[in-house]
Amino acid sequence: MNVVRWNPFAELDEFFGRHHGGNGWVDGQGWRPAVDIRETDESYLFEVELPAMDPKDVDVTLRAGVLSVAGERSVEAGDGQMHRQERLHGKFTRSFRLPTDADDEAISASAKDGVITVAVGKRSKAKPRAIEVRAA
Repeated sequence: MNVVRWNPFAELDEFFGRHHGGNGWVDGQGWRPAVDIRETDESYLFEVELPAMDPKDVDVTLRAGVLSVAGERSVEAGDGQMHRQERLHGKFTRSFRLPTDADDEAISASAKDGVITVAVGKRSKAKPRAIEVRAA
């Protein structure tokens, strides 16, 4: 017989993972897919993790400087009895206020391996220049 030491924190982690969606964090509005945000010299990249979703079921919008990624993942009906369901489903929305140098005309989105990548270009910064003062 093996003796296992009781860990109350492990039980709390399991409780919150089960009732609040684990990494997906479920609230009254649905679930939230994980997002990585990176900045390069040319753009801001938003990588939204959406495995088992068709890119056609994802809406990317920009309104008043706020980038939103929304959609819905449905439950797949399968044969047999479900014993455990950990994959989250339902509607989701993730919204991000863009920085002031984001170019709302230079946005693209692509999908690969269950990740939707939204690239938002940056506006070119005004470069300082010397102004010659002429005698009148």
